[in-house]
Amino acid sequence: MTRRSPLDDPQTAAHAWLRFRRIMLWMLALTVGVVAIALWLVYRQNGLVSVHLFIATALGIGLTMLLTSALMGLIFLSSGTGHDESIDDRRDTENSEADGQKDGRSR
Repeated sequence: MTRRSPLDDPQTAAHAWLRFRRIMLWMLALTVGVVAIALWLVYRQNGLVSVHLFIATALGIGLTMLLTSALMGLIFLSSGTGHDESIDDRRDTENSEADGQKDGRSR
């Protein structure tokens, strides 16, 4: 039987999701800054080139940074609330039983 997750509590979940949104807002601000610096560097090195290069650079850097920060934020949310510890990992018991049978011991 699985244990209850701390995220099942509405107050804990609200706090965790607020923290996640705060992290994402900071990362959005950082991403906008990094994209602006990257576009400035592309312009400085190449001069005025096709607008498609600037769009591709902005989208590539921006979406990569936002996706990475969203995934890391979800990891922080899961680990920080104790949700990871509430998962019942049946592989641990299966592995320990298999190890006991190989050694000739029974558990």
